[in-house]
Formats: sequence, C-alpha cells, structure tokens
Amino acid sequence: MRRASESVEKLEHRRAPATTPEARENQLIALAEARAEEQLRNGTASSQVICHYLRLGSQREKLEREKLKSEVEMLVAKKEAIESAKRVEELYSEAMRAVRSYRGESEDEDD
Repeated sequence: MRRASESVEKLEHRRAPATTPEARENQLIALAEARAEEQLRNGTASSQVICHYLRLGSQREKLEREKLKSEVEMLVAKKEAIESAKRVEELYSEAMRAVRSYRGESEDEDD
C-alpha cells in the first residue's frame, strides 16, 4: 500500500519553485488539497477536514460564491462608470476651453 504523502510529494517535486508570493500560495493550497484528498480517500481525515469539504459542497456555499461574484462584477461596473463619468467631464472641459479659445477669450475669464 502506498504512503498517504506519496501524491503530495509527487506534486511537490513536479512544480518549479514559485517566483511570486501568489504562486507560492497557490502551491501551498494545492499541497494542502492533495493531502486532504489523500486523507479522505484512506479514511484518516479529521472531522475539520471532512466538515470543510462538506461545507464547500453545500448549496448555501454555492449561493454565497455566486453572490460574491455578482458583487465583484457590480463593483467593477461601478468603477468603470465612475471612470467614464470622469472622462466625459474632462471632454466637456476640453470642449469648453476650445470654445473659449475660438471666441478669443482667455481661460482665466469666468462666464
């Protein structure tokens, strides 16, 4: 029978060293998930590991992930709308300066 950590060791040896903190985090997550999978398969998983994966598979968790994804999309859309509004404001300002210069007014004069 093979050792429980055999697949984790294989996973660790297959990968090149991480070059960024994010890549290192992803490597560690992959190792932890491989270890948890091994423990679940051979029946040595702790109750915390079992509960963690049960929660991940629940309908509530799926809905929460969906909700978070929608909230992120909404925030991105709001950010884009704000940036667009700023750009429109800049274009109006540029147009007003151009109109003033066509009329021969200086930029310091107030309307």
